Amino acid sequence: MDRLQDLWKRISRNKLSRVGLLMVFLSLSGALLGPFFVPYDPHEISVLECYNSPSLAHPLGTDGYGRDLLSRIIYGGRISLLVGFSVMCFTAALGTPLGLLAGYYPNMDGPIMRVMDALMAFPAILLALALMTAMGPTLSNTVIALGIVYTPRVARTVRASVLSVKNIEFVEAAQVQGATDLRILLRHILPNCLSPLVVQETFIFAYAILAESSLSFVGAGVPPPAPSWGNILSDGRVCMREAPWITIFPGLAVALTVLGLNLLGDGIRDALDPRMKV
Repeated sequence: MDRLQDLWKRISRNKLSRVGLLMVFLSLSGALLGPFFVPYDPHEISVLECYNSPSLAHPLGTDGYGRDLLSRIIYGGRISLLVGFSVMCFTAALGTPLGLLAGYYPNMDGPIMRVMDALMAFPAILLALALMTAMGPTLSNTVIALGIVYTPRVARTVRASVLSVKNIEFVEAAQVQGATDLRILLRHILPNCLSPLVVQETFIFAYAILAESSLSFVGAGVPPPAPSWGNILSDGRVCMREAPWITIFPGLAVALTVLGLNLLGDGIRDALDPRMKV
């Protein structure tokens, strides 16, 4: 508890991390609580209200089918944030054990890391697009594809942490006392990997939201009519001159959420860095 309080104090002293935390909080609150307050169904079509500009009735305007843009952005945020959170959990669950094994067992380091290097050799969005083309555009496939793409980042981060601590005295003492490898990994090594792991996962949350929006924008992500920030942007690209609000507002939602997560990640990194302690 004292360590958490100390961490929170150090994060709160960083102005940029406070701004990031506020932006993330607003995005999460809008996605979780917004659907209880939006006045329209995000799928409700009104042919008489197509391309209406922002007004009191529709604060962010309507799209080409007369659907309320505010409702679609709020509901789309639920999908985009769900994908980001799911990818973060997926990469942590898969990349952490891979990194632990690669860092602790020299004979497993080569095979695991060569696979990770092969995945990282491809641009992330192109590899995700190829996987989505093979598996099909569904929500679960989007999480799997992005999870595979970003797992190497987690595995390499954890491996580097393991290599830096596995020869320290407390690990050698546990080995001398007869502790099993599993106990050493979970009890002595993994806790020392959590700081860089948490920071990396915060950035992956942001990367996954951006990647999901990109996939949905090109039609390879979450399929319509389910709203996501990416396919809302895609709907607006054909009428950017006549109805720019259809691309401006979901674009701002993506940009501000990703910026908030990156600022928060920077703040957590500085708070966990012992060189930044005062």
